[in-house]
Amino acid sequence: MSVTLKFNKAQIAPCGMNCGCCIAFLRDKNRCFGCRVNQADKVKTRVNCIVKNCTLLKQTSSKFCFDCETFPCQRMKSLDKRYRTKYSTSLINNLEIIKESGIRHFLRFESERRTCPECGSILSVHKQNCLQCDYSWS
Repeated sequence: MSVTLKFNKAQIAPCGMNCGCCIAFLRDKNRCFGCRVNQADKVKTRVNCIVKNCTLLKQTSSKFCFDCETFPCQRMKSLDKRYRTKYSTSLINNLEIIKESGIRHFLRFESERRTCPECGSILSVHKQNCLQCDYSWS
């Protein structure tokens, strides 16, 4: 079965977060367009992100943390632990998938796991219910 891609490479943050399924991306008010998109009114925490602004990351050819000589650094380990604990998602795992299988494979994988089986909407990594139909996967 063919999967419709709901995400693109620009939505995948250097840390492996899929900004396309972030609650800040999916909301209507004060929407964030992702870590890689420059917008004038972007929230300060996104502009000042330690991972996104890392000097070692800027030296990589891929602009993903997996390409860094210190991967996974302590910052990535802490961020990964928070996402595994709170949202059942490993950013380090995401980066390993991209590194080993490529970005297109990861985008297909994300499109499969982040699509609501009830209504076809994008499922937020930060919520356990579909924002459109309230389907719960918890």
